[in-house]
Amino acid sequence: MDQSVAIQETLERDENCIIAVQCDVFFDNTTESRLLGLVESTKEHAIFIYTHRRMAITADDVSLEDIIPISLDFAVVEVSSSEELAVVGADTKMKVSYQEEELELRLPFGSHSRLFLSEVNRVWSDVCKTTTQAPKFEWISKYHKATRGLGTTVNKLNQHQKKEKSSDKKGTIEGEKGSNSGTHKSKAYSSPESQSIFSREDRNDLVRSSSHTPSNKAQILAMPQFGLRDNLIRCELLKNEDLYTYPEDFSFFLGTYNVNGQTPKESLSPWLSCTLNPPDMYCIGFQELDLSKEAFFFNDTPKELEWTKAVSQALHPDAKYALVKLVRLVGIMLIFYVKKEHAEFISDVEAETVGTGIMGRMGNKGAVAVRFRFHNSDICVVNSHLAAHIEEYERRNQDYKEICSRLQFRQLDPSQPPLTIMKHDVILWIGDLNYRISELDVSNVKELIGKKDFETLHSYDQLKRQIDEEAVFVGFAEGDIDFQPTYKYDTGSDKWDTSEKCRVPAWCDRILWRGKNIVQQHYQSHMALKTSDHKPVSSLLVIGIKKVNAEAYKKTFEEIVRNIDKMENECIPSVTLSKREFHFKDVKYMQHHAETLSLVNDGQVPCQFEFIQKPNEPTYCKPWLTANPSKGFIAKGGSVDIELEVFVNRSTAPELNSGKEQIEDILVLHLERGKDYFISVIGNYLPSCYGSSIHSLCQLREPIQDMSQETLREVAKMSGGENAVNTEKPLDIPKELWMMVDHLFRNALKQEDIFQQPGLRSEFAEIRDCLDTGIPDSLPGSNHSVAEALLLFLDALPEPVVPYSFYQQCLEICSNASQCEKVISMLPQCHKNVFNYLAAFLRELLKNSASNRLDVNILATIFASLLLRSPTKQDLAEKRKTQEFFQHFLAQGSS
Repeated sequence: MDQSVAIQETLERDENCIIAVQCDVFFDNTTESRLLGLVESTKEHAIFIYTHRRMAITADDVSLEDIIPISLDFAVVEVSSSEELAVVGADTKMKVSYQEEELELRLPFGSHSRLFLSEVNRVWSDVCKTTTQAPKFEWISKYHKATRGLGTTVNKLNQHQKKEKSSDKKGTIEGEKGSNSGTHKSKAYSSPESQSIFSREDRNDLVRSSSHTPSNKAQILAMPQFGLRDNLIRCELLKNEDLYTYPEDFSFFLGTYNVNGQTPKESLSPWLSCTLNPPDMYCIGFQELDLSKEAFFFNDTPKELEWTKAVSQALHPDAKYALVKLVRLVGIMLIFYVKKEHAEFISDVEAETVGTGIMGRMGNKGAVAVRFRFHNSDICVVNSHLAAHIEEYERRNQDYKEICSRLQFRQLDPSQPPLTIMKHDVILWIGDLNYRISELDVSNVKELIGKKDFETLHSYDQLKRQIDEEAVFVGFAEGDIDFQPTYKYDTGSDKWDTSEKCRVPAWCDRILWRGKNIVQQHYQSHMALKTSDHKPVSSLLVIGIKKVNAEAYKKTFEEIVRNIDKMENECIPSVTLSKREFHFKDVKYMQHHAETLSLVNDGQVPCQFEFIQKPNEPTYCKPWLTANPSKGFIAKGGSVDIELEVFVNRSTAPELNSGKEQIEDILVLHLERGKDYFISVIGNYLPSCYGSSIHSLCQLREPIQDMSQETLREVAKMSGGENAVNTEKPLDIPKELWMMVDHLFRNALKQEDIFQQPGLRSEFAEIRDCLDTGIPDSLPGSNHSVAEALLLFLDALPEPVVPYSFYQQCLEICSNASQCEKVISMLPQCHKNVFNYLAAFLRELLKNSASNRLDVNILATIFASLLLRSPTKQDLAEKRKTQEFFQHFLAQGSS
């Protein structure tokens, strides 16, 4: 569970809980559970100590007890005995001291505890090294009244320490003699300006004295530079999981509902409480939660609260549930509930979103997902809304693949690579997948529905066909469909769509799963709910979750540690590389190029590898190159395939187009406790109009790939303001921009949802090649693909249409139409031409708004962010000002 969220809710706006961890605090012969949060404010840090309920999800679940500032009076020392560490190594005991007081803590073994310790050590080390004024911690004072008992944790410890204090015991800090009563404040809150018991030199000595020793294994495990041993243990535990785990069945209720922008008008109980027994988990997905422009462009909607409340009131009445996570992207929302008695076994909760709408960013289509660990099983739940329209099944396939590749969860251990969807034991996928029924007209479909011949009807289902062809959802299962299609109904009824479009009924709303030990108990729609033009769908899955046998785990762990101790210093690791030179031929803008590097561990011990930075370079590779995975672990005799991928985007294209950069790099592959290997990456980049400047493109009368590299370098110099000879009159606007706008003007003025519906990546590649080579003479692809290609072109300009130097002025005068026109008149000639040309085209589009469903707000939102880009990150207020600025030029009659 991400308990830092609960702590964050107790803090002021300018304070941040970096990380939280649950631990045990020792009092006499007992221990009590506490929650520790590392909190930062104005570059000062403190450890906040909270009492908490079994599962801390919100601020209501925690109560502040103590605060320990991390100052020169702070210390943290690991105190586990060598006997404890050698045998089990599972938990880490440590002492946290502040001035004359100590806390003895026990942190559970695991990556999260190590991350917490490393963050505390980093902060403490920075304090010890600093030569500036000592921190004052004035921001802590406001929490004194909020603490429960003003320092009860430290005071309890003091009482125990005074009983057993020994003045000659080395390495301890004596407790304070005597105590004040009444209004006494715990020393945990003492002024940092009071006399320190350690000088800076003493503190540095203590830092040095607490460094690693061979017997101090838990502390070694806690530090990032000793990740190899931890990875060895993790890998061996994973390989031997069957020795210490056993399956136990738990029920998961999965629900999906496209609510068509409606508010809840009826109880959701017929859907969410349809099972005889209360399920252990609820994973409930919504789509089209809010169809308003406010939600679409600013991801803000009051309907989140309305539907969440409706869900909470409709959960099974025979159990108590805790809300673990809610995640939303525009109208796609996922809510995850768990029975309260299972809450303590939920951990490592992360949520992510990915938009697959226009330009791959807009969140009107895409997915939200939650991943978590339940007992010893890693589970991922995805709720997606894929592309609409019966003919767009390829676009839906593309959306699915983008979600799988782009949706990644960060791990609590920062040394570990992100987790993709497929790296989980169980994957549950719900949503409006939008696959339709093909090759049958509406009357044939309704006839089969009337006969309840769902098996025949299902054979025409696009999703079934795409799964059969292994185009999507490879390895997933779906239950038999014996309910009628869930789309499209007249709102408020069970009647099929009677509108002019008369949509063909389809099973848009689906539930699939992937993993072992999963049995479906039911899969059904819920006709009783009539709020939307879709019907909700539910599935009850019984999943065999891996639970840990503590005794068997301890035995397995001890055996692994003994074996690692035996082999740790025997051999130096080594690997064999499949090859050391990689050539990427004809690299193109926004086109993936990948080669595989295979590593085989031919040494006598497991090894850990990582691509490391070269001297004076910020990262291990050039920005157009990635290695996936960039670090990892290989068991003895094992192997790993690393994908070296070259991908040129808007940030890397300008330098490559101008010839300032080449596709050349050297990767350094480092083995922990072993040697380094050097890998050469070379290639050639085909210049593109994408990522070239407006000024450069106006100098080129021929396609860019017909130009010599020398010519492109000269043109780039001219664009950069350097003196160069140009005998030809430049074009008014880039010919590539004219080709796209002219195509849309002739073919797409009345195209429904133009600039709102994405195109196909394959068609974008054809359009890009046509613009860059001049072949063929006219643009290929659908209107939607050409429209998206235009937006991507504007997005890739190194200097936007309204240059960065004019950005702030545009914000300041955004409400004054005449001043806005004056600013545009001052732009460089080619930039001014492009701005006016695009504005005139968009005004033509608005004349056909009855057909294309565009309005001023939609176009201003889409184009303002591209024409008036901020040189830094743009906040919401700036975004609204850029839209207000551009709206003046969309009004009919503007020039």
